[in-house]
This record gives sequence, structure tokens and C-alpha cells, in this order.
Amino acid sequence: MTWDAARLANRLRQRHLVLLENIARHGTLTRVAAATGISQPAATKALAELEAIFGAPLFLRTGRGLQPTALGELALVRARRMRSDLALWAREVEALHDGRAAHLHVGVVPYVSSALLTDAIGRLHQRHGVTLTLHRATTDHLVPMLRRHELDCIVSRATSTVAQDDLSHQVLYCQQPRLIAHGRLAQRLARRRPDWAALAEMDWVLPAVNTPTRQLIVEHFIRAGLRSPAPVLEAYSTDVIEGMLSANPALVSVVPEDIAGELCQRGKLGMVPWDFGWALPPINLIRRRREQALAAEERFSEILLELCAGLDSRARTGA
Repeated sequence: MTWDAARLANRLRQRHLVLLENIARHGTLTRVAAATGISQPAATKALAELEAIFGAPLFLRTGRGLQPTALGELALVRARRMRSDLALWAREVEALHDGRAAHLHVGVVPYVSSALLTDAIGRLHQRHGVTLTLHRATTDHLVPMLRRHELDCIVSRATSTVAQDDLSHQVLYCQQPRLIAHGRLAQRLARRRPDWAALAEMDWVLPAVNTPTRQLIVEHFIRAGLRSPAPVLEAYSTDVIEGMLSANPALVSVVPEDIAGELCQRGKLGMVPWDFGWALPPINLIRRRREQALAAEERFSEILLELCAGLDSRARTGA
């Protein structure tokens, strides 16, 4: 049998894609039927149609429900991507009908400056008429969303988990780590030489263990021959970090220098000028590799590079 795009396009229907997603979500045709308001015979017939299209079983019937075969796994991945692409296409059509050039869905990790994002989004709209939906989450949440085509691009740190051939990486700028604390505690610490042993015994707010920043902090204390701090709270939200340190003058945390500057501008927190001797992994623009890049993505990339050129030069000089 010859397998080509025309054959699949002529036989596949939207309801087949929806059925695949519902089977993955619910596990059995009985649950699919109950959740979607169709009869079980209708669900069984639709699955039989799908398996006839692909010429082999897509799922194995087991005591734990329907388990995808290798062909079924491929069908699930492609169905999700096709549905996501159709949803993005619909939003782009809606944007054009509303007089906008395009609409992007962008994921951003918490440790990217709000001022940078505000400036970039403003310029993108003013210059090119592009609107944007922003999704804030950690890299391990954003990368799967990018691969499922739920996001157009992400602004994040590149780690070994995302350094794969299906994704392209563009370095935007580097960040230096900075110790922050309640203003009074920060002033006291700033008058001392760096005392890593005393710092290790303090109360901390740290990001989760699987984040690059947390791993580097742990390695810093290990290299100094010290036990890594045990955090009072694990949090990646800058709002939560600011609230905790403002309310508790015994807490400390480490955040990127540009984020520290934003938090300290509001008056309750202070930055301690101790040099950790290492930099955080650079912030990258990460995108899916495409044969033809989206014009709106290209414009967003250009604006980010324009804005980040100044940030990166300041980071290199330690300003």
C-alpha cells in the first residue's frame, strides 16, 4: 500500500483527531463516550475507521484500558500537533479579521525581566501590529508546550533537556546571580566580606531543585566545602520571593541581577554585592525548527535581540 499525504488527507477527518485525543485522555471507549456525549458503538465505529485508514491497530485492548501501539503513539503525537496548528491558524485568522497583523503565543520563565518583556511586546505591536499571549512557567513546563505546538516560541534557559535537533536556540543575554534580602539584612551583609559558611546557615527561599539556578547554588556551596542551604520555601515566582523577603528580615535568596534590580527598586529589599564567581546559563529564544519561519516570530526575535544587546553588554562589564 502506498502511503502519501493525499491518501491521509482524503480519509482523515477532524472527528478522528478529536477521538484520538479523547482516547489518550480517558483511556477507554466507555469513558470517551460518556465524556463526549456519543454512544459507545459510535466511538467503536470511529476507532475502527481510524485503524482501517492506517491499516493496523492503533491501540491494544488491555485490563488497564486502551494502550497505544507504536503506530498509535505516532498518530497521537501528530493529531495533537495538527489540532494545535489548526487552533493557532484560527487565532491568526481572527487576528487579521480584527485588524491585527498576527498573534503569537510565547512562553517565558519567571526569571526574565518584566521590563524587558513589556518593552518587547509594546514595540512588536507598535511596529508590526502583532499581539501576544504570554505564558509564564518553568522550562520543564514550557518545552513540552512548544513541542505540542501550543506555543510559538519560548524565552528560557537552554539546558540539556531542550538541546535537541527539533529546536533552535538564539542567545539573548547573560545574567549574574545576586544575593537579595530584606533591606536591613542586606545592609548588614554588604558591610562584610563574603562569608559563605554563615550564608549557608541562614533561612532561604530557593527555586525548585530541577532548575538551573538551584543547581548552581548547590554546586557553589559544595565547592566551598559546605552543606547546601535547606530552603524554608521553594518558589520561582518573583512576587512570592519579594513578599516573603519583605515580610521576614531573616530570609535571603539568589536571583538574576536584573530581577534583583527590579525587586529592590520598590524599596523593601536590598542587593548584597557579593561575587559568586559564576554566571547563570544564558537566556535564549527557543523555537521549533520550521521550513518557513513565521514572520511574526522573526519580528519578535529581532526586537528581543535589539533590546538584549544592551543587557548583555552590561552583564559582561559587571555594571
